Amino acid sequence: MEDIDAIATLQDPVRRRLYEYVAAQGREVGRNEAAEATGVARTLAAHHLDRLAEAGLLESGSRRLTGRSGPGAGRPAKVYTRARAERAVSLPARDYRTAAELLAEAAEQAGLDAGLCAAARRRGEALRGSAAPCGGLEEAMKKLAARGYEPHLEGAEAAEDAEDAAPVVRMRNCPFHAVAERFPPLVCGMNLALLEGLLGTDGPVRARMDARPGECCVVIEASKNNID
Repeated sequence: MEDIDAIATLQDPVRRRLYEYVAAQGREVGRNEAAEATGVARTLAAHHLDRLAEAGLLESGSRRLTGRSGPGAGRPAKVYTRARAERAVSLPARDYRTAAELLAEAAEQAGLDAGLCAAARRRGEALRGSAAPCGGLEEAMKKLAARGYEPHLEGAEAAEDAEDAAPVVRMRNCPFHAVAERFPPLVCGMNLALLEGLLGTDGPVRARMDARPGECCVVIEASKNNID
């Protein structure tokens, strides 16, 4: 029942907006920033942020937001980040995670990586249906967001200052995170193949592997033949 109680705290619309804002940043967020971003008073934001931390949906800490240290640097401010623990509710109870881990273990031991990737690519193509390959990074982000990847564009500012820099779409969430932690090569390869099928491999964007701690192992970028 703990997961149900935690998820129930998001029923309040202000609390949910605050949670979604903090989760989307991928970094520590202070009370003032969260209040301003969601259009509520700081005291109200502080109350709801603390409630989210008590429920285990956010993690809280403190640091000086000025970036300075020593005398005159000010008192540390309370900051929040999304909690690393997963929350899920299934009525009646189901345990798909254990089944997925057992299947992944069997596939890895049997050397079925290629077959799994082929099945994942077919599933991605089936999800795309009769649509053409993804037309650009903006369209890719919409598709990824709809599947829970939490995409964000990185490198857009650098691209304006350097000819060899290009924006890339990274994803703050991996829908297969729990299983990928135990079987990274197998599951990350499956994930890449799935997204190749979903976005297409002969359009203006491509998926490639670029693992980074705390994020999805796959990134999306413009295809080389579509970069001026």
